[in-house]
Amino acid sequence: MGRSVLGESKKEVMASVELPELFAGVLVKRYKRFLVDVRMEDGTLVTAHCNNTGSMKGCAEPGSRVWLSYHDNPKRKHAYSWELVEAGDCLVGINTLLPNLLVSRAIEAGAVPALRGYDALRREVTVAKGTRLDMVLYKEGTPPCNVEVKNCTLVRDGVAAFPDAVTERGKKHLLTLADLKAKGERSVIFFFIQRPDALSFTPADDIDSAYGKALREVAAKGVEIEAWRARVSETRVSLECSLPVSL
Repeated sequence: MGRSVLGESKKEVMASVELPELFAGVLVKRYKRFLVDVRMEDGTLVTAHCNNTGSMKGCAEPGSRVWLSYHDNPKRKHAYSWELVEAGDCLVGINTLLPNLLVSRAIEAGAVPALRGYDALRREVTVAKGTRLDMVLYKEGTPPCNVEVKNCTLVRDGVAAFPDAVTERGKKHLLTLADLKAKGERSVIFFFIQRPDALSFTPADDIDSAYGKALREVAAKGVEIEAWRARVSETRVSLECSLPVSL
């Protein structure tokens, strides 16, 4: 669990993450959720790790152009990791480890207006038995602000939707945020849409109606919703702009 002080110098930090060198190929298949076979540009077939446990609806079609990062670590079973996919006319970031890092940087940079003014940020904070949230913001004399970040890659007709698979864990996070709000703390669910073609955000009721119901209920209890779109390239992923939310 890391801790950083949000001083004025942090305002100069860019709300972005630079990607490692990427290698292009074509997706052959995804299987066992965590594995993908990719035909590289030189014709070799490699198996890469996929850390996105969602269904990746619309982002895992065989034949799609993809980009992998390479890791020279003898402890890794698979040297390559899946980072980007071309879906329609845009690049989509599928690495679920990136949003927490990028959102924390954006907050430190003052790029998220609703979350400015805090003095410190801690990541991966245990807030209840068996429940950990992505980050908590602190300011002396002010109740803490609890933030849970969700990576969103599903976009249909310009509308981003979450989740792309049934998620009991995601619903548990919503209920935890509502409990903390009821105790007088601030709670925020932050949907990070890791692709540039979204114009708005809504819960994916057709995929997980229970999650959509829970999101509406906790919002009515004061849990705040932030939905932000990313700008994605082969070298960098950046926080671009907030989107309207329709419940």
